[in-house]
Amino acid sequence: MRVLLVEDEELLAETVRRGLELEGFVVQVAATGPDGLWLATEERFDVIVLDIMLPGLSGYEVLRRIRTRDVQTPVLMLTAKNGDHEEADALDLGADDYLTKPFSFVVLIARVRALLRRQTPQQRPILSAGDLVLDPARRSVRHGAVALTLTPREFALLEFLLRRKGVVVSKQEILRNVWDAHYEGPENVVEVYVGYLRKKIDVPFGRSVIETHRGVGYRLAENG
Repeated sequence: MRVLLVEDEELLAETVRRGLELEGFVVQVAATGPDGLWLATEERFDVIVLDIMLPGLSGYEVLRRIRTRDVQTPVLMLTAKNGDHEEADALDLGADDYLTKPFSFVVLIARVRALLRRQTPQQRPILSAGDLVLDPARRSVRHGAVALTLTPREFALLEFLLRRKGVVVSKQEILRNVWDAHYEGPENVVEVYVGYLRKKIDVPFGRSVIETHRGVGYRLAENG
């Protein structure tokens, strides 16, 4: 699951980012309204966590513009303000939920997961390739009747490959969508995690669902 966090308080943003990643989310952080608007309209996210008080553009304006552009990603608004008028303004502009600072991280995670559950089946389809089935909402993976246990990163990698099944995706695309758009570590981390994933979804079943295209990237076979 990909979360866009638009928050200009550096310490809070880093704390929330780390917490979300420990829960299995892939998090992209933007520190200004214009940067958040660009990411929200140019990339795909499952949830947007949006502060109201931002430099460049307020969270209200960012929300208004992304809804004008028909971006229907669920939005959870964050603000230091507290009052019925602020909450009403956010909801009227198209926010799906509202959380006042300071907040409990447990509550934030619960609100994010609730937003994910509210999405329509068209927005959150069950993904499959042959007998391999991944349910994003339940965070479950099965191969036929066998339930598979994946780490959060393995799950995110498999979900990304399933969403692009039949298409060769580069290591850079995988890093941007499964790790972070600003990841600066070694690219071979992708090879390492593809290896982990193969040991769980390929090797026990005597098949090769994930194909390596040398010099290009990886492809998940359409029929599993």
